[in-house]
Amino acid sequence: MQSFYKRHPVWSVLLLLLIAGFVWLVVTPWSPGLEQVMGRKRIFLNAVLSGITLGALYFLVASGFTLVFGLMRNVNLAHGSLYLLGGYLGYEVASATGMWLLAFPVVFVLVGALGLLLQHQVFRRMEGEELRQTLVTIGISVVLADIMLWAWGGQSYQVLSPDWLSGPMTLPIVSSLRSNGDPVYLTYPQVRIVILIAAIIIGLAMWLVLNRSRLGMLIRAGVDDREMLAASGVRIQYVFLAVFAFGAGMAGMAGIVGGTFQSLTPGEDTRFLLASLVVVIVGGMGSIPGAALGALIIGLAEQIGLVYAPTYSVVFTFLIMAVVLAFRPQGLLGAGR
Repeated sequence: MQSFYKRHPVWSVLLLLLIAGFVWLVVTPWSPGLEQVMGRKRIFLNAVLSGITLGALYFLVASGFTLVFGLMRNVNLAHGSLYLLGGYLGYEVASATGMWLLAFPVVFVLVGALGLLLQHQVFRRMEGEELRQTLVTIGISVVLADIMLWAWGGQSYQVLSPDWLSGPMTLPIVSSLRSNGDPVYLTYPQVRIVILIAAIIIGLAMWLVLNRSRLGMLIRAGVDDREMLAASGVRIQYVFLAVFAFGAGMAGMAGIVGGTFQSLTPGEDTRFLLASLVVVIVGGMGSIPGAALGALIIGLAEQIGLVYAPTYSVVFTFLIMAVVLAFRPQGLLGAGR
């Protein structure tokens, strides 16, 4: 951040003012004049929280994608299919057992095993051949989509959250003032808040593993110079197998999350693959903090855009991506190569 401020002092000041203004809109009560311009504060706060929680879902999907695509340089365009498959499998496990939490480890193992198979049988044979990887994984995604359509049909599915996560929770954010001056605090679905907290914990754990552990050191060393690391006796292919399986498992668990507070329908695989690509491009390839920042920006842009400019809300996402590519092609937190 200090380096960014030294290089771009004007942009840094503008960014700080923008963040300060956003925090002020969230924290302080709105005057009648401001509500006439922007509508009720409750609507704005719901859009912000929906954007943050949607960003948490995008992060869970894109974190695995940024490991595989950003670090290992494997172009896996079947990543969205792994997300949707994990959602369907999670729905079946949760419906059969009545245990929402049990679906997460089961789906992580099953979809992670599929990721192992893809890495060992597909990507290992096409290392460094991005065009072949792209074409083959597009074919795999089409096959998986047809299999899922045959197995689960074209209807929508909802993964039901447990009773202890149902209902709203009161947040320490004032949404309005009563006529006598008493504050009215915002309520929001409890399951989304828990998912947001879980996404933050997972993101911190992934960052610590990549930057503060021997496994993370091996992954980064294998990406930079695979031959030298292999010559030192490390079986880097096993490390990459584990990374790919973890990324696939994360996509599968994200499918359960998406099916819990949204729905599972055919076509969601393409939507979340596209979202993962945008998040990785905006945040920076191979960067977990970059994936978190990109997911937050894209989630907020989508949800706030739906409230204040629904006709152009889809445009905002690609406008942000275009601006980042124009001024910082490596992404906001990506390292230059």
